[in-house]
Amino acid sequence: MTILGIDPGTRKVGYAVVDHHGRSLELGIEPLESLSDQVSALTERYAIARAVVGKGTNAAEVASRLATFGLEIAYVDERETTLRARSLYFADHPPRGWRRLIPLGMQLPPGPVDDYAALLIARRYLEDKGTGPVRV
Repeated sequence: MTILGIDPGTRKVGYAVVDHHGRSLELGIEPLESLSDQVSALTERYAIARAVVGKGTNAAEVASRLATFGLEIAYVDERETTLRARSLYFADHPPRGWRRLIPLGMQLPPGPVDDYAALLIARRYLEDKGTGPVRV
């Protein structure tokens, strides 16, 4: 089962396509206006079974846009995903040079991490559905 994780927002939306083991197939951040075009491209590339939307800001509007593609919609609590997304970002992109000397808790990623938050939302859904802890 391939899942599309969505971190909704008022101006931008993070997305993550994950397999049934929670492995990331594709990550990205899209402006809300172009979300439909991106989802259309994703549904052509992947056999997406379900869209999982974080229960946060603008979730209803984003879910209504996703419903036009015939995707099943599920909602997941997105508490603490932004904070955890920062940690996940630094695990994938460890600081280099002098930045590696600064504790990670004192650093911020160079840009938004909505895509990593969407990845965590998709993984949380998989864990809640009884597949057990997602190990990646």
